[in-house]
Amino acid sequence: MPLNDRDTQYLRRALDLAERRRGCTNPNPLVGAVVVAEGQILGEGFHIGPGRDHAEVAAMKDALRRQGVPESRLSEDWLATAGHLFRGGTMYVTLEPCCTYGRTPPCTESLIAAGFGRVVVAAIDPTPGVNGRGLELLRAAGMEVDVAEGDVALLAKRQNEGMRRAVTTGLPFVTYKYALTLDGRTATDSGDSRWISSEESRRLVHRWRAWSDAVVVGAGTALTDDPTLTARGIPCERQPLRVVVDRGLTLKRDSNLMRSLDAGPVVLICGDDADAERRSELESWGVETAAVACGDGGALDPVAVGRFLVNRGVQTVLLEGGPTLAGAWWNAGLIDKVAAFVCPRIVSGTQNRAPL
Repeated sequence: MPLNDRDTQYLRRALDLAERRRGCTNPNPLVGAVVVAEGQILGEGFHIGPGRDHAEVAAMKDALRRQGVPESRLSEDWLATAGHLFRGGTMYVTLEPCCTYGRTPPCTESLIAAGFGRVVVAAIDPTPGVNGRGLELLRAAGMEVDVAEGDVALLAKRQNEGMRRAVTTGLPFVTYKYALTLDGRTATDSGDSRWISSEESRRLVHRWRAWSDAVVVGAGTALTDDPTLTARGIPCERQPLRVVVDRGLTLKRDSNLMRSLDAGPVVLICGDDADAERRSELESWGVETAAVACGDGGALDPVAVGRFLVNRGVQTVLLEGGPTLAGAWWNAGLIDKVAAFVCPRIVSGTQNRAPL
């Protein structure tokens, strides 16, 4: 049946809860849940990360805590302590409940055992093995199941756009970030680009890095800008995978990427014709190397790079490379979103410094 304003309100609350773990749940999606009975919120929850309670279970356990159930009784056989608390209630959840066994049991089984009368879902989970099957199991158990439409559904899909892209295409969701001047230049003729960005934009980029599974640059950016590519100045539970698309394996040993290996791994993606001795040398320094096929003109095939990243566990990419790399990814259809910072300045020059 169509959702009413209260339904939408609870789903939006669940979306807000899920967002608290942005950048921390990979390879699992962001999920939030709210338990409601007789017009009152009994409990709320969100998925913390792999191997931890899913949002639906977290919300039910929160409800039990609010009822005074001690933490010691919320481990094994925790649902037995609920009695009739959830009987006939409504579970609001941002993503279709899982119905397969993984690190945790299926949420569909917990919802059925708890006796919920209704489940309201913001978005279907496109993962093979789920993709509507979870809802079918709930309906078969006698529950009323409703799926959101309109703005709330769109928000829920966008919340896990990386997971959706990876699951449905085998490619990551890529955001291309760049800064440019009013006359459309991303750097001076000397290649200097750091002055274009502001302190505010740099803080935002660090947040985006923390939210991304990987940050990708090309060999030119790695050599010219000598970036670290870590998320700094903000709370961050894990650093993104730092990736350099570097067919010639040109990264220097004294680069900032090499100096910061203790912050997280660095992967150099080279061609399948790369020098084996050079790869071994780089790996002895502590970086990872991976070879992919070369496309037309001898450049690395962007699609092959994207598929490698997904196989490596990457769902979301922040592309911080220059125009050569960005242009190749754009032409290959790999860029899903563009984030551009425009500096209110004009700089003259003779070299082409456009973002694409």
